[in-house]
Amino acid sequence: MKRLAIIWHSMTGGSKALAEAAAEGAGSAEGIATFLLRADDADPQTLLDADGYIFAFPENLAAVSGVMKAFFDRCYYPCLGQIEGRPYALIVCAGSDGSNAVRQAERIATGWRWKRIADSLIVCTHAQTPEAILAPKIIDEAELAKAHELGAAMAEGLALGVF
Repeated sequence: MKRLAIIWHSMTGGSKALAEAAAEGAGSAEGIATFLLRADDADPQTLLDADGYIFAFPENLAAVSGVMKAFFDRCYYPCLGQIEGRPYALIVCAGSDGSNAVRQAERIATGWRWKRIADSLIVCTHAQTPEAILAPKIIDEAELAKAHELGAAMAEGLALGVF
């Protein structure tokens, strides 16, 4: 059975909702075990045990959120040389842009020599004031559907051996 790890970090709920939607989509594939884990709870063994990955995180100050970056940092050397070629996808919940956080995460993925299976999903909440930035995020159904579709595509690709 193939294993898909969906690793997320969220402070206001947006990235969590997107990760959950991706996990729900992945759950429709047969022969796939999907694991939805907070970045704080995931470790190098999580990456070693999985056949593919979806990472969902907020953009903070035009970068990968600190908790997700700390996860990548914790795992980099213990996994280096052992997970090349594995498929991955990114979901970024951003206030205005998200592209720099995607670039940063893609550079990390390049270091591990992973294979990107889809364009990164950037969901822009347009939160620009301190109040809006800190408020709980409600993600639009259309954006949740995109995350669901990404999870389903990743799982089906793993199940069929495409990735």
